[in-house]
Amino acid sequence: MLYSLQALRAFAAWVVVCHHFMQIFFDFHATGPIGQLLTDRGAVGVDIFFVISGLVIYLSTRDKPIEPQQFLLNRALRIIPAYWFYTALMAALLLGLGNWMPHQSFDWHHLLLSLLFIPAENPGGYGLYPTLNVGWTLNFEMFFYLLFGLAFMVRKRHQLWLVTAGLLLASEVLGRTGVLSRFYNNDIIYEFLLGIGIGVLYRRGLIRQGLWLPMAVLGVAGYAIYHLDASQRLLHWGLPSAMVVLAFIALEPWFKGNRVCKALGDCSYSVYLIHVLVLYCGWFASQRLHLNPYWVFALCVPSIGLMSWLSYQWLERGLYRWMQAWLAAPRGQTAQLVLSRVKY
Repeated sequence: MLYSLQALRAFAAWVVVCHHFMQIFFDFHATGPIGQLLTDRGAVGVDIFFVISGLVIYLSTRDKPIEPQQFLLNRALRIIPAYWFYTALMAALLLGLGNWMPHQSFDWHHLLLSLLFIPAENPGGYGLYPTLNVGWTLNFEMFFYLLFGLAFMVRKRHQLWLVTAGLLLASEVLGRTGVLSRFYNNDIIYEFLLGIGIGVLYRRGLIRQGLWLPMAVLGVAGYAIYHLDASQRLLHWGLPSAMVVLAFIALEPWFKGNRVCKALGDCSYSVYLIHVLVLYCGWFASQRLHLNPYWVFALCVPSIGLMSWLSYQWLERGLYRWMQAWLAAPRGQTAQLVLSRVKY
């Protein structure tokens, strides 16, 4: 386990939380330098997530005999139950309070497409977003998992070439020509390849641990993210995000064995899924009771933290174990519990 990646996953998740706080409470009309920074650059947490995802999937599968169907099943069990649960909660929130929520609308057909990870125009009219808006990133994740799983069907030395070719085909040809949704014609999809590239460097021992050089790399990456917008996302945010991941891996000795980092990283997926629901409830309360948005956010943060911990323990971890055991029982096998995405 790389504790540095656990810490980075937690950081990325909470940056996204702050970004969506500025969206939901202020419609991205920020005041002050910090608010403006979170408004303009907070979405970079997603780019960091994608790089980490490519890295971890590569490292966790590279030297193991894995069947394609087993890989895809493990990924589905890891991602789908929690996502479906919080999508259902979001659907209930939209049905009950949708008339008072800005830019939000509900449609049953759109809900079904959301649950199946099929990109579709949100009935609110603001783009290809699922019912649980943050799930747009999972549409990319599930596509990447599908492609990576299919790569196990060819010889090992050809697998990375197949994944690369598949992403290029999906984005530059099928997405651009309309065979696939235009959703996939997005250079953010190549950030998974940046993560795989970091994984190759890590396995070959080419990432040297240290302090000052990684800190300098973090400084350069932060400067780039601060001064560049997302108009060329892969170049402006994807490459700096890869630099951030590289630097954190090099700083591993300073994170090693930190249980707080591990716990925060474990909960990051639930933080990502839960936070929009909590923030919308907080926004509704602030509107009805005329509460200070920052005081409401101060209450939302521990609520998100506690709920995400419970979600990880009961919904993610508990349900994952139960489903693994249930699926393994008919075959007389022992369930392989590979839960965290940063364990190899």
